[in-house]
Order: sequence, then C-alpha cells, then structure tokens
Amino acid sequence: MQKQNSASLSPVSTTASMLHCKRIKHPRIADVMSELGTLIYPTSQDSILLVCGPTGAGKTTLATYMVETALEEAVTEMENNAGTIPAIFIEAPASGENDFSWRLFYQRILAQLGDNLDVPKAAYGIDMHSGRVIRPRGASGNSLAALRTAVERALRERQVQFLVIDEAAHIIRQTRRNKLEIQLDTLKSLANQCGTQIVLVGSYDLYQLMSLSGQLARRTHVLHFERYRQDRPEDVRAFLACIQAFEKTLPDLWGGQLMCHAEALHENTLGCIGTLSSVLTRAARLAEADGSWSVEALQRALLTEAQRDRILTEILDGEEAINPGLTRIMHNSQRKVPVGKRSAA
Repeated sequence: MQKQNSASLSPVSTTASMLHCKRIKHPRIADVMSELGTLIYPTSQDSILLVCGPTGAGKTTLATYMVETALEEAVTEMENNAGTIPAIFIEAPASGENDFSWRLFYQRILAQLGDNLDVPKAAYGIDMHSGRVIRPRGASGNSLAALRTAVERALRERQVQFLVIDEAAHIIRQTRRNKLEIQLDTLKSLANQCGTQIVLVGSYDLYQLMSLSGQLARRTHVLHFERYRQDRPEDVRAFLACIQAFEKTLPDLWGGQLMCHAEALHENTLGCIGTLSSVLTRAARLAEADGSWSVEALQRALLTEAQRDRILTEILDGEEAINPGLTRIMHNSQRKVPVGKRSAA
C-alpha cells in the first residue's frame, strides 16, 4: 500500500510519549465522577462502591481523576492541616501468590499515606484490668494484624474520605470462591472502622461480588462505566470528539487524516477510549519507524479479530449481567468497517 507523506516527524520517543500520556476527561468519566461525588459523603451507608466496566474503557483514568480532583478541592483544608489526605489511589496487588496478599495491600496503603514502613508495626491492645496499652505477646515485626491496625490508624488520622482501589478484580482472581465473602467483609470492616468509603474499580468480574450475600449487596452500590456504543448517536458523537482530541495531540503526524477512519476505529476498539489510545499510540510508533504516516501503519496497530472477539464476548456478558435486557449486538452480525474506507460517521 502506498504511503501518504506528511510533515517531517519528531523522534519516535517524543511523539509516541505525548500520545501515551494523553488523558481525555471524556463524558463517560465526567458522568461517573459526578455520581461518585454524590455518593461519597460522611455517614453514607454505601461502604463500598463498585465501578465496573469493560477492559480498555478508561477506568484507571477515571480513578486517577477522582483522586486528583479530591486533592485539588481540599487544598485549603490540607494547607491548614498538613496531615490531611482526603483521598488515595492504589492498585490491588497481583503478587503471584495463591491467595490475595493482604500484607502487600496494606503496605501499599501505608506507603500512599506517607507511613514509614521501616518502623515495626504492632497490633496494640488494652489491658482489661489496668487499662494500659499493651503490645500482644509474640508480636514481632510487621505482622498482618499489626499492618491492619496501622492502616486503620493512618486512615483515621489522615481523615481519608475515600480509598480508590484500581484493578480490584485481582482480589477476586486470587481468591477461592468460598472465601470471596470473607475478602469483601474485610474491606467492609476497614471502611466501617475508619469511616473511609472504598471505591473498587475493575472489570465486569467485580460484579459477581453482588451475588455473595444480601448483606453485602445492600451495603454496596454498583456504577456501570460503559463503553461508547455504536447504536447510540450520542455515544458516537462523544467517541468522535475523543478521536479529534487525540488527533490534535499530534497534528503533524496525523495530518487531519484520522477522522476519516473514525467508524473503523470505533468498530475495532469497541468504543473503549483506553483501547483507542493504545491503538493510536502503536500506530504513531509504527508510522514514525516507517518515516511517515500511512494507513498501513494504522491497520497494523488495530486489534486482531481474535482479540476483538474475545473482548467483545466479555463486554456483552458483562453488560447483560449489569443491565439485563440491554440490547446485545452479537459480534457475528456486526458490520466490520475496514480502515482505509471513508466513514460516513
């Protein structure tokens, strides 16, 4: 395929890094953030908030924006009380162990709260007769109980309003089915003890937590972080706006030629902005390596049919679980729009 020349390109690392670092606060993020802002408040009965959505939808960007916004809004409060941290962000560890590592989980929270992890923790208690604080016998180093106690104390002292846990599906995937309720109870207990709401962000796997028990389901609220669907005109417009935003990031590279492939990009990435970002970053690197922009570079950067079909199956199953009756557009009936063909979108 003949390449279409454009303006001279900057080094590969420069332009590709610009696109990779581009974060778009698109309408879906703004909507979910607004709803979370309404649901996060002192004395809320929703100890845990679940944000579920497809892979590549931009959930990590949402989680990052949530914490950044909370910190920006609390600047004055934090200046008056240097110990205050209204919100923190961590990623649930995938340690490779057979069971979820609560030790590593607690250590990550303490690190975000500025705790000196080299200082030994101890799960202190109160002597019933003397009323004195005592250290439990046999406690040495940073035991799991001591780390938990340190986390509870730090969350209270820092007045943390909410804790965002990204990739929270790791908690499920590293836990036996018969222990899932215990894991969620542990999180709920942490929230109750500290007055800190917990926001779990992850794939549709998270939604299975709702089937564990009525008590847990009652104290947990689910927010659906949806993709931009091709059968909704408002979603199509929002997706086009995101493509335009990416195009403006590297105008010399794209040369205004990205929008004509919008329908094919929407089809291939399934309306997921994070996936779109990955595809365009790969396309930018390939184009720079080739020496100029080309449709071929964009084609090589797309998801393969096998990748797309697998992701689509997971999306449809997740959408059906959260929104029963949501129109399922089966992948074998969807129209494939090849890159290089002018889109009517």
